[in-house]
Amino acid sequence: MNRSLIKTDFNFPGQTDLYKGKVRDVYKIHDDLVVMIASDRISAFDVVMPKGIPYKGQILNQIATQMMNLTSEIVPNWLISSPDPNVSIGHLCEPFKIEMVIRGYLSGHAAREYKKGSRILCGENMPEGMIENDKFPEPIITPATKAESGNHDEDISKEDIISRNIVSKEDYEVLETYTKNLFDKGTSIAKDRGLILVDTKYEFGKTKDGKIVLIDEIHTPDSSRYFYSNGYKERQKNNQPQKQLSKEFLRQWLISNNFQGLEGQSIPLMSDEYISTVSDRYIELYENITGEKFIKADNTHIENRINTNINNYLESYFGN
Repeated sequence: MNRSLIKTDFNFPGQTDLYKGKVRDVYKIHDDLVVMIASDRISAFDVVMPKGIPYKGQILNQIATQMMNLTSEIVPNWLISSPDPNVSIGHLCEPFKIEMVIRGYLSGHAAREYKKGSRILCGENMPEGMIENDKFPEPIITPATKAESGNHDEDISKEDIISRNIVSKEDYEVLETYTKNLFDKGTSIAKDRGLILVDTKYEFGKTKDGKIVLIDEIHTPDSSRYFYSNGYKERQKNNQPQKQLSKEFLRQWLISNNFQGLEGQSIPLMSDEYISTVSDRYIELYENITGEKFIKADNTHIENRINTNINNYLESYFGN
């Protein structure tokens, strides 16, 4: 059976800090570089599942790397190199404390708020007479900021971000422009691949010299929602659910097994057979989003492979 990368515990030369997120482990080197390792962990309902999904980390990392390269001419980003299928290395940045969420369609959180009767989301107007998954006249930016406690994001308007000095007016206008430009480019890339980029989120930071750059990931199925273009209009006309390209299939499986991350609920057992089907679905996501055939990396000794590739890169970068 294929191995999966559940956790990392490396100690690189010059390492100054380590942060472990739900999916990615982030190592700081010499307060200069960031080494981001995409694990095979998978989360749903804010809960990390006990077992990993083979190749998931490679898939997310390689999608993000491709999209960073395809958009670098319109928006600068943090990425320097990807020396391993699961690894990205880039400039250390000070992150802005907001996520720039942009929505082209009335889906997900926006649709839920709309059904409650809301017609304004983060200060943005949502027209009357829409049904779920309809296209907005123009994409809307609905930022989110992390709650002081817990892992859930909170909606916030541009005006509140600026008035509360979370981001300066000058910097926010740069983030706004970058967000629109990235979404336009992502929409174009998706269209060429028979997809619709429904909504997504971008995170930005500042380099040591004050330059605003895109950080983290971009246009992956973990940060974005995609529909298949083929049949979209017919499904909307018939008020049918859209065919999504996301990890929604996992959420539905968990719900069918009585788990939604609520107190007292137990995580259902993922059999090896089911894990294999999830891995296959992620490969399908990769091939549809990138337009390329997925090539599985050798993960027989995945920790050793990653450790060797990162150390070789750092030795070359710092000239030791």
